[in-house]
Order: sequence, then structure tokens, then C-alpha cells
Amino acid sequence: MSGYEDTKPQPSRLERIAAAKKDVDVSHIAGNASDDIKRFVNPSLIYLSSKRGPTSFGAPITQRMKLSEVSIVKKVEEPTREEGRVVCLLTVEEDMLNGSGILHGGCSAFLVDICSTLADIALSLHTTGKPGWNVSQSISTIYHSPAKLGDELRIVNTTLTVGARAVSARTEIWNDTHHRLVVSGVHVKMAPSPPPDKQQDKSKL
Repeated sequence: MSGYEDTKPQPSRLERIAAAKKDVDVSHIAGNASDDIKRFVNPSLIYLSSKRGPTSFGAPITQRMKLSEVSIVKKVEEPTREEGRVVCLLTVEEDMLNGSGILHGGCSAFLVDICSTLADIALSLHTTGKPGWNVSQSISTIYHSPAKLGDELRIVNTTLTVGARAVSARTEIWNDTHHRLVVSGVHVKMAPSPPPDKQQDKSKL
């Protein structure tokens, strides 16, 4: 043995799961994103890839979510830049309601968190070939109208900015049953801090 170790980055669990789903039909998903991106930007995949899997917070809700569109388009205000757009569909069920029988505010914020991240991932995959994992810094939500049991939600997510340290996306949750806006939100994410051992290595430089 020469002591040489292969330092080639290994695929993440999510990347391995996405690769295993190469044969999944995505023809029903609208948008100009590649089929590979459409397969990767899958709400249920995000939870299957986590350490806790189906026992993660909100996993049953996420697994019921359906992708409707994944697109990479030119920004209307600045055509030299691109934005990611992901649209998800979800029906309001019992586990999403508060004590008054309407969509819980915490559930709405959760949907903004998860779905806006999908738009970030789609754009990152398109521009860099990598999902670009980040952690939440802030989520701002505005509640416009209630949604009740059985209402059909359309969750529209669009990237806003992509920087070296932070990315942001906007989410609008529309009630397709009653044709009104339920929630709007902005999600800012940032690069996670390196593990302690790597921080120590940097301090020695």
C-alpha cells in the first residue's frame, strides 16, 4: 500500500437517491428545467435524504406534495440574470390545521421554508451542477387569508438573489379553491459554518 487515499468527493445520500430514480417519469412536470433537475428537486427526496428520514418534522406533509413546475427563466427586471421557479401542489389535510380548523401559521412557515429551498436547489443545479446546501437565516411571512380543510394550495417559489454568502427566495401560497393569496414569504439562507476541526485548521494558516 502506498498510503494514497482517494480524495474524490463522494456523492451525498440525496445524490445517490436521485441517481437511483433515473427512471422516474417526470413528463407530467411542466417547465424547461432538465429531467435530472426535476427528479432531484423532489420534496420527498429532501426528507428521504435526511438522517431521520420519514420521522423528520413535517415529513408526512412533504411526502404528499406534488411538483407541478420546475423552470429556469430570465429575470424580467434584469434579463442578464436567471432565476429558479418551482411550483408545488398540496391539499390541506387535518395535520396542517390549527385549533380553529384553518391552516396553521407554523405549517405555512414550514411550507415557505421547504418549498423556497427547492427553487434555490434548482437554480444551483442549473448553474453549478451542485445542489448548494445552505441553512436558514431568516423567514419572513405575511398571512393574507385562511385556508381550510380540503382546499387546494399552489405554492409558487422564485429565487431572488444568489450571493457568495447568502441566497434568498420568495414564496406565495395560493388557494386555488377560492382563488386568493394565503401566505407570502421571503426566505434567506446562508452557508453553514465549517465543522470545528476545519475552523481550527484555518486558524493555523
